[in-house]
Amino acid sequence: MSVNIFGDQVVEERAENARLSAFVGAIAVGDLVKSTLGPKGMDKLLQSSSSGNSLVTNDGATILKSIPFDNPAAKVLVNISKVQDDEVGDGTTSVTILGAELLREAEKLVDQKIHPQTIIEGYRIASKAALDCLETLAIDNSNNQEQFQKDLINIAKTTLSSKILSQDKEYFSKLAVDAILRLKGSTNLDHIQIIKKVGGKISDSFLDEGFILDKRFGINQPKKIENCKILIANTSMDTDKVKIFGAKFKVDSTNN
Repeated sequence: MSVNIFGDQVVEERAENARLSAFVGAIAVGDLVKSTLGPKGMDKLLQSSSSGNSLVTNDGATILKSIPFDNPAAKVLVNISKVQDDEVGDGTTSVTILGAELLREAEKLVDQKIHPQTIIEGYRIASKAALDCLETLAIDNSNNQEQFQKDLINIAKTTLSSKILSQDKEYFSKLAVDAILRLKGSTNLDHIQIIKKVGGKISDSFLDEGFILDKRFGINQPKKIENCKILIANTSMDTDKVKIFGAKFKVDSTNN
């Protein structure tokens, strides 16, 4: 007597079929975002079938997050791009394509009857060799503030070359570097707040040191009042929160 542990409409794949399905799914994801890579990468127009909203982007993480995948190997590549986006903030498309191409080559080796564990061990050896090579090529200019800032600007330019801001990469690379240097070595990007305003040009963007509070006290309230009197209270002014022995607020006039 056989017991069915799967739900309805579930397809079971084993051995070569399961492996082939994983290869096909992962390679398809790589081919999907491959055309967005590089300075000449093309934007993609994504349209939601449910809401009908459209989105134009060439950011790999945004594209992969917007498309639902059923293939488990494809989901792994999507998760790789999310981790890359969270940890580094750039290179999401690159890691996805690199992973897909490694699997494409692995498929050829599997066809030659090479065991998958042998292929994995080879990739681990190659990864260690690549990291060792990168360490020998690395340059540390952290002690030279001027050169260090120049290196950061070059990195920012490289990053922005494939983005929508490529035509203004000089301006925004300097803006981004100034923001990072103000963190004084901290990698917590939550300290950098981005406020989006509708209208204006991209070049109107600026970096302000301090805290910007975009707040109005009420509808149709004036933005600027001169020679006004300010009340400072050590309790909440909301009528539903004032509970000091039945205290009440009575206002004769809202003028100055």
